[in-house]
Amino acid sequence: MARRCELTGKGPMTGNNVSHANNRTRRRFLPNLTETKLMSETLGRTVRLKVSSSALRTVDHRGGLDAFLLKAKDAELSANALKVKKEIKKAQAAA
Repeated sequence: MARRCELTGKGPMTGNNVSHANNRTRRRFLPNLTETKLMSETLGRTVRLKVSSSALRTVDHRGGLDAFLLKAKDAELSANALKVKKEIKKAQAAA
């Protein structure tokens, strides 16, 4: 999985480098991704995900990984994040 946030789907954007002479050349704006371990309270274990720093702040704001995943749309999540979301739903239904 290349340069895409597993929780928000944020990926590279394109734009222009503009010189002093107003010459324009294409460039890429890459998201600030880090490979992090996030704790799931429901599962009682950590999950390793490639996440942008803005998504990390959103996870903290929403009250943790479990709350974030349950509220997130499936279209934005990666296959790995969808698998974790399914495990969390299953564990909460059993409890």
